[in-house]
Amino acid sequence: MAKMKKGPSLGKIVWRSLIFVGISGIAVLSFIIYLSRDLPSIEQLENFDPDLATRIYSSDGQILHELFLQKRVFVELDQIPQHMQDAVIASEDKRFYHHWGIDLYSVGRAIVVNSLSLSYRQGFSTLTQQLARNLYKTIGFKENLTRKVKEVITAIQIERTYTKNEILEMYLNTVHFGHGTYGVQAAAKRLFGKNATELTLDESAILVGVLPGPALYSPINHPGRALRRRNTVLRLIKDQGFCTEDEYNEARALGLETVIYEPLKGKAPYFTEYIRRFLEKEDDRLNVNIYSDGLKVFTTLDSRLQSIAEEMLIRSIIKNQEVLNNRLWNNEEEFSRLAYLGIYPEDTVKMMMKGELPLYEELRNKLLVQTSFIALDPKTGKILAMVGGRPDYPDQYNRAVQSKRQPGSVFKPFVYTTALDNGYPVTKQLLNQPVVLNVQNSSGVWEKWMPRNYDGSTGGLTTLREGLRTSLNLIAVRMVQELVPAKEVKKTAIRMGISTDIRAVDAIALGTSEVYPIEIVAAYATYANSGVYSKPFGITRIEDRYGNIIQEYFPLQEEVLSAETAYIMTNLMQTVMDAGTGGRARWMYNFYRPAAGKTGTTQGYSDAWFIGYTPQIAAGSWFGVDQYGISLGIGQSGTAAALPAWARFMREAHDTLKMPIAHFVRPDGIIDFEICSVTKDKPTQACPTEKEIFIRGTEPTRRCKVHRNY
Repeated sequence: MAKMKKGPSLGKIVWRSLIFVGISGIAVLSFIIYLSRDLPSIEQLENFDPDLATRIYSSDGQILHELFLQKRVFVELDQIPQHMQDAVIASEDKRFYHHWGIDLYSVGRAIVVNSLSLSYRQGFSTLTQQLARNLYKTIGFKENLTRKVKEVITAIQIERTYTKNEILEMYLNTVHFGHGTYGVQAAAKRLFGKNATELTLDESAILVGVLPGPALYSPINHPGRALRRRNTVLRLIKDQGFCTEDEYNEARALGLETVIYEPLKGKAPYFTEYIRRFLEKEDDRLNVNIYSDGLKVFTTLDSRLQSIAEEMLIRSIIKNQEVLNNRLWNNEEEFSRLAYLGIYPEDTVKMMMKGELPLYEELRNKLLVQTSFIALDPKTGKILAMVGGRPDYPDQYNRAVQSKRQPGSVFKPFVYTTALDNGYPVTKQLLNQPVVLNVQNSSGVWEKWMPRNYDGSTGGLTTLREGLRTSLNLIAVRMVQELVPAKEVKKTAIRMGISTDIRAVDAIALGTSEVYPIEIVAAYATYANSGVYSKPFGITRIEDRYGNIIQEYFPLQEEVLSAETAYIMTNLMQTVMDAGTGGRARWMYNFYRPAAGKTGTTQGYSDAWFIGYTPQIAAGSWFGVDQYGISLGIGQSGTAAALPAWARFMREAHDTLKMPIAHFVRPDGIIDFEICSVTKDKPTQACPTEKEIFIRGTEPTRRCKVHRNY
């Protein structure tokens, strides 16, 4: 009989088992160490620093706009309703407060389910594991063993670093809710138009319901699925004792009425885009990322004044559009050419122009009355309100700061300012008679041009005050030809902040060189500020997410006119307001505060302007069509088309802010002087007289020779 071989002894089995376990342990440990190489360190875990949206605030504390790649606004846990916290725990991790980052019960259940099904059907991620995945890109999102191990390692580290409430707070501020929103505050704003603290029980359940699949369960795109998921979450909340039966039934009976399907529009879109572009130039210098650093940008804009400006402009747009519509509809040839009537039906285009349908984009630059509006604080240059185009057709083109348009007669004050600076008094008289100018046409060819006054009138000797009061073109041109050369007027304009190419020709007097609206309003503000120019600016300070000030911005100012010249110009333009082309602001729109201003109209009624100011606010409105040369309509002057919006705004703005009535400061160098009301010379006893103001030293010294003493 053969001798049987002995099997290995018990000791050898134990020894081999220990070796196997040791090698396996070393392998597992090595695998964990290998995976841990690119996982976050303790320092990274302790410095929770998610991407946050940058918020742009108005000067009165309103949120105007947010900048983000992933929209996330951090809120503390005590600002999140308890039922929102309960809903997350009930739906996503009911043993959250009892595990240490890994829920062993869920792990065991997942192993059983997945083994029996021979597929991946059951997950076991805790809130902490989800947070680890959301916070750290190195973990990844693929459903495999490697990712799970990384999650577990990081989750355990997070649990060792933070309290449960801190983990829940981080989770609610980082999880993706769909539609570009991350965190409960951003989601509440996008889906319900409210802050997280205002969420109701059913709204919290809707938000938690989307977490397993934000695209799949979106209440905007898939309301039926979202409603079913919400009801599932509500049932879990009830079953785990987080709400009563009555609360459950009440919430379940609600629909999706509070969901906002279109995102809320930001306030002051042209202004916030202006700020965004400025910030993009600053971010490298300040070493910040405006789309992820959660900055707080505090601006100069007053949301109350912005609302007033938009409302008043819409009123004027409606009226001006009606005038343009009637003009074009009565001119079949022009209307057919501008409206592409060979392509589009005439009736449809007319309905669009009346506002009954949105106008085709390719027709907007020809058939829409456009506008721009700027309001500034003349003492500092702070932008108080900005509109860069029609509020009902917002676009990327900000006409307040990007559009160059001919200013027409609103350029005349630069001519008068130059004359005053050269010692000419307001009583200087010029002949109100036709003149001939050499001008360059659009083809670059020089030709003769005979300008005329707006009303076609002519006259005799006319003072500078009267010339500006009635906006006489002939007087302005004669000033350039006889008193101050065009190149000197150009220097004045440049000194007062005009950066565009001002052509130094005689026609400069009529505003034929293009300007930016914001620059010419800032130039007018110089008069209100006693000759001190303040560069327009829109940001006062930038803070980081913790409230530390990164950068502050202050007024940039320069004295460019004497206080006496500025006051005389203001006084001249007060005459325009009280008894000249700006008089409608008084008797039609009941704006009676001390104010100065000027109308402007370009040839063919292509541009209509009004720019004016009080001691507290300088503002300017412009109306026209984007494609230059298209007339607003006969009679659509600055007085008719632009002044109404300006006057209504100024009246409401001063009243809304409860500004006290203020008067322009009169310098010591201004004197009152009695003159002959006919010759404007020093009067005799026989002269009819009037009072006029002069810069000391420019008052008349010649005695009147018409009214002699006998």
